Amino acid sequence: MGTSILPLKQTPDLASTHTGPNLRVRMRRGFWGYLFISPWILLYAVFGMYPLLLSFYLTFFTYSFVRPDDYVFVGIGNWVQGILDPLFWQSIFNILYNQTIFIALTNIIGLGTALLLYKVVHAGRIFRTIYFMPVITSVVVLMAIGNYLTSPTGPIQATLVQWGILSGPIFWKFDQWLPMPVIAVLNSWKWFGISTVVYLAGLFAIDTQYYEAAAIDGATGWQQFWSITFPSLQPQIFFLLVVNVINGLQMFTEVFTLGYDVYGGPQHQALTPVLYLYAQAFDKSNIGYASVLGLLLAGLIAILTLFQFRFLNKEQA
Repeated sequence: MGTSILPLKQTPDLASTHTGPNLRVRMRRGFWGYLFISPWILLYAVFGMYPLLLSFYLTFFTYSFVRPDDYVFVGIGNWVQGILDPLFWQSIFNILYNQTIFIALTNIIGLGTALLLYKVVHAGRIFRTIYFMPVITSVVVLMAIGNYLTSPTGPIQATLVQWGILSGPIFWKFDQWLPMPVIAVLNSWKWFGISTVVYLAGLFAIDTQYYEAAAIDGATGWQQFWSITFPSLQPQIFFLLVVNVINGLQMFTEVFTLGYDVYGGPQHQALTPVLYLYAQAFDKSNIGYASVLGLLLAGLIAILTLFQFRFLNKEQA
């Protein structure tokens, strides 16, 4: 009996038969997606990419709002001037000096407050609201209050003089080294509520069984903090570090509200990068050079942010 072998049915090329319909389906689905996000794309293109590209273009010219038609191509002259500008680098030093104190104070106070609120059983929401109130208060208002409290005739210095801690009032706004630490303390008063909320969320995410097991093994509260709490809060710590660095390097309102001019005082003791950028753009009307300063600051923020993410990934690996 002969065996008949049926020819195998050739499988059609999936790429050739389904590319068309799948492509049309993807286009139909993608159309609605792009349609819904098109307002954001348009806003980002108009208010994000266009100003960025225009700012980079203006760095190669001497341009002024007062005389928009009177501009001269200077090539990389503005970039060289910005990199070699001692005032710009002094502003960078001032803001790093300020942020080192601010980040340390904000994290320590925020974590300490979060640990206290974590133990509160009754009226916890009331205390959280009270501690968060400075965050929702205007920066101008808080700086005006802080300026009064820390002034030579204010209650803080008067109390310190009365207790013998100070020999006399200090005009800290005119000192070479005191403005940045004082501003950091006032800023910590305003923003520690954010750190408190973030740390409090991290504390509630820690499994209580870890603490129960540690207590059974005889671990003290201090040992539990360093072995369980602090390692578990690493994501929150680095998140706050990244956010504080990005926002802190752009500080402007705090210094301006305290009564300093756009150059940060006679010794430039309170000069910040954004304040210096503002001075070049609107006091000297040098838009090209101000654009260079803005892009240099953006580059510095990007480098510090990337460094922190690298460090974060390395620590959590």
